[in-house]
Amino acid sequence: MIELLIFVKYLLDLYIYILIASIILSWLISFNVINPHNGFVRSLWQGLAAVTEPLLGPIRRMMPDLGAIDISPIILILGIEFIKRVIIPNIAKLVT
Repeated sequence: MIELLIFVKYLLDLYIYILIASIILSWLISFNVINPHNGFVRSLWQGLAAVTEPLLGPIRRMMPDLGAIDISPIILILGIEFIKRVIIPNIAKLVT
């Protein structure tokens, strides 16, 4: 059971890296550093959006409109860190 919790923790770490990549790519597109009409960039953007939007969408709907500032990835990262640092260790204590 501990190995499963460690694996879940690694998956949560991977998801945080995917969120950070999505944030950086959105900044690069917003500041016209990279061309969103490029096929590779478009497919990368769609892939990252397909992975991140199912969790970011509900957070965005619950938050008030802050204009151009989107803090939903920060809230999601904080939630994931809470799961990693509080919930998973407590489950591990219950199992052992």
